Amino acid sequence: MKRLRVNGHYYRVSMAIATILLLGFLCMLSQPVFSQDANGITVAESMLSNGTEGFKPIEGLPAVTVKTNSDGTQEYTVTLQILFLMTVLTFLPAILMMMTSFTRIIIVFSILRQALGLQQSPSNQILIGLSLFLSFFIMSPVLTEVNETALQPYISESISANQALNNTKKPFHQFMMANTRESDLDLFFKIGRVARVAQPEDVPFSILLPAFVTSELKTAFQIGFIIFIPFLVIDIVVASVLMAMGMMMLSPLIISLPFKIMLFVLVDGWALIIGTLAASFGI
Repeated sequence: MKRLRVNGHYYRVSMAIATILLLGFLCMLSQPVFSQDANGITVAESMLSNGTEGFKPIEGLPAVTVKTNSDGTQEYTVTLQILFLMTVLTFLPAILMMMTSFTRIIIVFSILRQALGLQQSPSNQILIGLSLFLSFFIMSPVLTEVNETALQPYISESISANQALNNTKKPFHQFMMANTRESDLDLFFKIGRVARVAQPEDVPFSILLPAFVTSELKTAFQIGFIIFIPFLVIDIVVASVLMAMGMMMLSPLIISLPFKIMLFVLVDGWALIIGTLAASFGI
C-alpha cells in the first residue's frame, strides 16, 4: 500500500507539472508575436497608424484554377496536379498488383511452395521480392514506352498533363488486352450491361481491369496445376511404398520432401518456372 501511495504521489506530481507546462505554452501562444519599438508600439500598430501602405498581404497558391485552351483541353494548376499525383500514389500498390504481371507470378510461386511441401522456405518476403523484380523485367517494355511517350515529354513541358495521362494509359491498355481472354471480357460486358465495342482499343478500363484480373487468376491456377502434378506423383508413390512396408505411422511428407527437392534441383526448376512465366507474357 505504501508503494502504491508513492506511485500515486509521483503520478499526481507529474500531472501537475504537465498541466503547468501546457498552461505556459498556451499563454505564450496568446501573446502578440509582433516586435515592439522603444516606445512599446508594435509594428502592426505603427503600420495601421501610418496607413495601410507597406502592409501587403501574402498571396498564396491558387487552390482551384482551370484553364481552357483553344483546342478544348483543360490545364490545371500545380496545386491540383500535386493533389492528383498524391492521390494516385495511394493507389500504387493496387495498380502494381492488378495491372501488371505480379498477380500471376506470386500465385504460381505460392502454389510451387505448397507443392514442394515447404511451409516457410522460401519466405514470403523472398517470394514477394522475386515477384516484384520479375514483374519489373516483364513490364520493362511497357515502362520504357511510358517513359518515352509520357513522362519525359511531360517533364520537358512539351505535352500537357492530360496528354501525358492518355499516353500512360495506352501501353498498359495494350498489355492488359494481350493477356485477357475474350470470354472474360464478354462476361463483364454482360454483367455491366455495356454495349460491345468494335475495336480492342475502345474497351474501357472499367471493363478491362476486372476481366484482366480474372484472366490472370485463371492462368496462374492452370500453371500451378501443371506444376503440382509431378510432386503429387512423388507423394503417392512414397505413401504407397510406406503402406506396403507397414510403416503407416510414418508421415509420407517427411520421406517425400527430400525426393521432391532433389527432383526440383535436378531439372533446374527455378529456371524452368521463371522462363515459363516470362514466356506466358510473350517475353
